[in-house]
Parts: sequence; C-alpha cells; structure tokens
Amino acid sequence: MHLGNLILVASTAVLAVAAPNVEKKKRGPKKFQWFGVNESGAEFGNKAIPGQLNKDYVWPPSSTIDTLVNKGLNAFRVPIMMERIIPSKMTGGTNATYEQGMTTYINYITSKGAYAVLDPHNFGRYYDAVISDYAGFQAFWKTLATIYKDNSKVIFDCNNEPHDMGSASVPQLMQACIDGVRSAGATSQYIFVEGTSWSGAWTWVSAGNGNLASLTDPEDKIVYEMHQYLDTDGSGTSANCVSATIGSERLQAATAWLKSNGKKAILGEFAGGANTQCNDAVKDLLTYMTSNSDVWLGALWWGGGPWWGNYIYNMEPPSGTAYTSTLPLMLQIV
Repeated sequence: MHLGNLILVASTAVLAVAAPNVEKKKRGPKKFQWFGVNESGAEFGNKAIPGQLNKDYVWPPSSTIDTLVNKGLNAFRVPIMMERIIPSKMTGGTNATYEQGMTTYINYITSKGAYAVLDPHNFGRYYDAVISDYAGFQAFWKTLATIYKDNSKVIFDCNNEPHDMGSASVPQLMQACIDGVRSAGATSQYIFVEGTSWSGAWTWVSAGNGNLASLTDPEDKIVYEMHQYLDTDGSGTSANCVSATIGSERLQAATAWLKSNGKKAILGEFAGGANTQCNDAVKDLLTYMTSNSDVWLGALWWGGGPWWGNYIYNMEPPSGTAYTSTLPLMLQIV
C-alpha cells in the first residue's frame, strides 16, 4: 500500500478433531497455494526508532491468527521496519527486543501450519534514503534469513513497493536479497520479489519491470509479488471501485507477462471497499486469478491488525468491515 505506516495482523489456529479411521483434511484455500492477510502493526510509527512496543508499534495478537486459520486462511504477511530490526546500518546486528517480538509472532504463525511472509515494509529505502548499496542489502538479508533458515514456512519478501528509485536498480536490489537469503543457508524457503512503481500489477509491464525476469535463484523458488487495488488511481485509499470488472482488467497485462516468461506470482496486497460494486470487483479479480492459477499462486488482503479501527479495508476479527462483509464472499472462490 502507498502509505508507509500501514501494517498487518493475522489470526487463527487449526482446530482438528481426531476421529477413528477418518483422514484429517488439510485446511486452506482449495484453488490457491496461498490465501491470507497482511497483519500490520510492527511497521507503524515510522518516525519512532526503535520506538516503544504497544505505543509506537505493536505485534498483532495470536488470537487473530487462530481465528483466520480456522476460517481457512494459510498465509500472513508481516510488515516490519528495517531500521527497527537492524538499526545501525544494513551490515549491523539486530535489535534484540524487536527480534524477539518478531520471532515469537512468526513462529506462532508457522506453528499453526500457516506461512509467514516476512516483509521489510520500506519502499526501497533505509532511513529515508533510496537503497543503492546492494552489498549492504545482501548483508541485511543474510542476517535476517539466518534467523529463520530452518523454518520452511517462512517466506522472504525482499522489500515492499519500491518506487521513484532514481538511478538505483530494482533488479540488482532484488538479486542482492536472493543472494543474501541463500548465503544464510536458507534454501527451502520461497522468496517474493517486488517491482518498481509500487509493484503494481496494472503497471508491471508499462513501468519496465520486465527486466526482473532475469533474476536467478539456485533453489528456483522466486515468486513475483504484485499489488493491486481497485480504486481510481490504484492507491488503495478509497472505498470506491472503478467497476465490477476492474480487477480482471488490471491483471491482464501482468498475466500475459507471467505466462510468456514462465513465471509465478502472488498478489501481496489487494483490497476493495465493503460495498456492492467493490464486492463484485473483488470476486471478479479472484475468479480471474483462479482461472489463471498456472501463474497466480494466491492473494493477501490488505489489511489486518489491531490498530486499524474504522479503516475501510479492515480485516481484523471480530468486527472489521472487510472481515464481516468481504471475507465470506472471497472464501467461496478461493
């Protein structure tokens, strides 16, 4: 999302009742590999570094994960702040307090059988400066990936929504992330790479992200993460959607690019308002994606988390507007 202070929350525990001679069915989406929510909070308060827990930032409650897993969701993107986890410089060490909170939350998600997407929510910047130190960024990712190198349910999302990067190279940045993760000995995990122009699906081709097709991974687990909102400017700041078919329309060019290049993708952020036209647009988007599941592996709603209040896309149980109005519709499709 184009707002630096947004974050995500997740919730749910798998409730399985053992029965004699009955095979347990795996919970989760039927048509996607991943379907879930961004669980915000730990990236809030971007001017407060390191910040105070539960004042400037928050880790979402585990009860949310329990609820959403029980609904059938299996992936939770966890936005964090680069400057909080590694505060001195990208080649430095971690902040023990923030790392402990992060690891407790990540491990809780994966203990429920769900995937945790670790997302440095920094828009291609570190301390407000565009990241062009690729070696430093590789070191950052080696440090971060080392923490979770033995947890195959953790997914590494290189960096949220690079934009206006000047002379910095997004492909080099993403390749540095991949190289850093693999050099940490994290070989079983997927890596989500994002593109310039806010990683928008509708601008993926026109913004010049085609050069990301040349990224390499020795483990062949790259997934291209795109974002798509359904309001007029695609920023995810309005409860109104352009039309009932805007979702499929905005994915067509990116889908063609994925198919022609033999790549896989996920919508790491998407949302629409809780109204009839947006509900139709969201259903159109997801129906189109499931019809092209050879290249689209899933989608993650923006957003959840305990501090959203009356946010137009609030997916937080029990009363978030998207949780009550939109989630039931989506679960019929995915």
